[in-house]
Amino acid sequence: FGFLSGMFPYGIAIIVMTILVRLVLSPVLYKSYLSQAKMKILRPELNDINAQYKDNAMKRQQETMALYRKAGVNPMSGCVPALIQLPVFYALFMFFPTAFDLRQKSFLWVDDLSSYDTIVYLPFTIPFYGDHISLFPILASIAIFFYMQMTTGQTMQMQQQPGMPNMKFIMYLSPVMMLFFFNNYASGLSLYYFVSNLLTIAI
Repeated sequence: FGFLSGMFPYGIAIIVMTILVRLVLSPVLYKSYLSQAKMKILRPELNDINAQYKDNAMKRQQETMALYRKAGVNPMSGCVPALIQLPVFYALFMFFPTAFDLRQKSFLWVDDLSSYDTIVYLPFTIPFYGDHISLFPILASIAIFFYMQMTTGQTMQMQQQPGMPNMKFIMYLSPVMMLFFFNNYASGLSLYYFVSNLLTIAI
């Protein structure tokens, strides 16, 4: 990052770093994206299996797994991107609020990339959220929601078995949790995740 910040303004350096991280991870994530695309194509056949064997859970599961094997699909591949990014997230989590170079460095409406950005001050404090509204966490949460709807949402819908509770609430819960967490954290991290999820959606 020090090398990039010597070439670009700090906000642009974060965006360039995000693109480079995505490029480094792209070969590992490619198979996961391919598997997710196959899962989407298999949705009509999975719906037929669920309808045909709605009263026979064991047979339904056997036919579903047989279809996965035939198509070369791993239904758990949607979890791979999140697991792979955990070490990267931890490194960035530790980096942004403590990076001396980012302190008092502005980008767009942000005054300090090592702290949270504020677009509105609230006359009251919301528990776990704070007394202000930050824009980058909102943008990052929206991007995370659309990404999850494109990937996790499809997997959940296809794996949903008759009689099981609806799991779609996870798609709404995760972005809300991220919104609350990022609102009081370094805006540089929110910028990273916003750009990263935009790139992932595009891919």
